[in-house]
This record gives sequence, C-alpha cells and structure tokens, in this order.
Amino acid sequence: MANHKSALKRIRRNEAVRLRNRYQHKTVRNAIKKLRNEENKKEAQKMLPTVVGMIDKLAKKNIIHQNKAANLKSKLMKKVAAM
Repeated sequence: MANHKSALKRIRRNEAVRLRNRYQHKTVRNAIKKLRNEENKKEAQKMLPTVVGMIDKLAKKNIIHQNKAANLKSKLMKKVAAM
C-alpha cells in the first residue's frame, strides 16, 4: 500500500477518473445502439450530430482511440445515408 500522501491522492483521483470515463463510454455506446436501431430516417439524421459529437469528445479525452472514433462515425453516417 502507498505511504506517500501524494500517492494516496493519486489513487483516489484515478478511481474517480476511471468511473467518469466508464460512465461516459457506456452512455455513448447506448446512444450508438439507439441510433443503429432507429427506423425513421429523419429521427436518425437528427440524432447523428449529437452522437458524432459524443464520439469526438471521447476521442479527444483519449477514452477511445481516434481511429476507432473515425470508424464508428463512418459506419453510422453510412447507415443513416443508406436509409
């Protein structure tokens, strides 16, 4: 176990950040699933910018890799365009 005050603080901070990252990632995954299951093209087009923004935010904060974000956005845009 860590003995230094800064190490103990870092352990607490890491846990808080981990939980926040996990929450944000799960929220985006649910939004992606909702968009993929959408049948109405107008609703999907309305949701797309929001979901893309969420994905970009995750990539910017290094919660997901930039290439993964690009692949997700590309697939979602193709799906909405093909409706």
